[in-house]
Formats: sequence, C-alpha cells, structure tokens
Amino acid sequence: MSDTVTGGAPPPQSTRAAILIPFAIVTLIWGSTWLVIRDQLGVVPPSWSVTYRFIVAGIAMALVATVKGERWALDTRGWVFASAVGLLQFCLNFNFVYRAEHYITSGLVAVVFAMLLVPNALLARLFLGQRMGRQLIAGSAVAMAGIALLFLHEARTGPAGAAATLAGIGFTAIAILSASGANVLQATPTAKRYPMLSTLAVAMLIGAAIDGAVAWTLTGPPVVEMRAGYWAGILYLGLFGSAFAFPLYYRVLRVIGPAKAAYSSVIVPVIAMLLSTLFEDYHWSSLAAAGAGLAGIGLVIALSARRPNR
Repeated sequence: MSDTVTGGAPPPQSTRAAILIPFAIVTLIWGSTWLVIRDQLGVVPPSWSVTYRFIVAGIAMALVATVKGERWALDTRGWVFASAVGLLQFCLNFNFVYRAEHYITSGLVAVVFAMLLVPNALLARLFLGQRMGRQLIAGSAVAMAGIALLFLHEARTGPAGAAATLAGIGFTAIAILSASGANVLQATPTAKRYPMLSTLAVAMLIGAAIDGAVAWTLTGPPVVEMRAGYWAGILYLGLFGSAFAFPLYYRVLRVIGPAKAAYSSVIVPVIAMLLSTLFEDYHWSSLAAAGAGLAGIGLVIALSARRPNR
C-alpha cells in the first residue's frame, strides 16, 4: 500500500475526528501533568506519591467500570496481562519518571520522553509485524529534529550538572522502555479479549500495590503531606492524568498503532512549555521555537500517513 492517499481512497484512521479529538485531549492533559509532578517532589518520597496516584486512579476506574456494567472475571491470561501492564506502566514507568525529575527539569524529562516513538515503532515491528511507511518515517525524522533542538535548549538552560543530567536522562530512558512495553501489550490480540476499563482498574491497583511495596522497601512507612496543593495534585494526576487519559490513549493506540500513538509524547513537551509560559514566565528561545515548530510539522506528516501493509 502506498503512503500517499490516492483517488477516492478513504483518509487514514489517524486523521478522523474520532481519533484526533481523544488524541488532542490526552496530549493536553499529559502536557500539564509535568508541572503537577514537579510540585509533588519534596516531602513525600516519589514512590509513595506514585502509590497514592494509582490508588486514586484504580478506584476511580473500578467505579466507572462498575457503572458501565463491565464484567470483572479475568482468567489466568487476563491476570498475567493486567499484572504486566501494572508493573510496566503504572510502576516502573512512573517511578523512574518521578525520580528523573529529582535530577533534571520537568521540561527536559518531557523532551527526552518524546523519544517514546522510537521503541514503540521498533517493538510494534518486532512483536506485531507493523511496518513504518515512508511518510511515517519522514514525519518521525522531522519530529526527531525538533526534539533534538528542544533537548539542546533544555540542556543549555537546565541548572543540573553533567552527572545529574546523565542520571536524569538514564532514569527517563528506563521509563520510556517500560511505557513502550505496556503500549505494545495494549495493541496485542490478548488486550482486546478483556474489557478495557475493568482490566485497567485491576492493572492500576496491581501497580499501586507494587508501588507501595517498593516505597516501603526503599523509604519506610507511608509519608503524608498535609498541604492542600499536594493532594489536589494527586487527585488531578489520578483522575485526569490516569483514569481519564489512559483509556482514551489506549483506544487510540489500538486503532492507529503504537508508533503513531506515541506522537502524543512528541507534542507533550511543547504543551508543557506553553503552560510554563503562562504560569512560570517561561521565555522562548529561537532553538525552542524551531524545535516546537518541527515537532508540529512532523506530527502532521506522520498522522496523515496511511498504515502500510504488513
């Protein structure tokens, strides 16, 4: 199948409103979560903050699944699937992201996380047989050029030294690989055998249990911060950043594939920078503006690509 839309051929799935609208909503939400996560760092150890987030998210997902009448019976394969997603997405991914922000700025973490599209594309090719067409590769190249400029800008302006920067990037890289594994799992036939909301609720609660075990092992009993802003952040991250955003994202991913879905992470740092401009007096440089522009152009090129034959 050609990468170019011809004649009366229908447009690619990724340009339809049913995909673009939830894609945009997820991107806007996740673009805002970086600022909230940064506010979570301080009194409460990162693993406990992640635990509280997914307790809230898991309970909310369970309530929604129950109201919608989704079935809860999982067979052995379903429990293994939910446990794998819980470990990869809701434990390893977020624990390493929160730790990365101890070393480097949230902006730099968001920019590095944009590399998610690379392992997503490679793992989708390896395990799902999904190839990247020429147009999707071209869009990825343009977007990666933009990400490189954003990375250079953030690295220049960040206060961390070389050792701290490398540690932060390393933690973010582990988070990316974990998230990518969970993304590809969601595109497998196994994922489609089970109701999404109830299975995600189980995965989030399993992830929260693992998070709590990790937190207790590394830092001791639960730590609670009574600041209202902290708990408002937990609610926002749990309800909107997790319970609301993940089902939307995974539905989009199942339709357009892990590679295209990962483009939300390409635009997330741009959204984070725009919000930082409004709330933190962020000043744009020519590098940042050029990087954001290239990321946007790459997104348009990639999402308009038709999925090639396997």
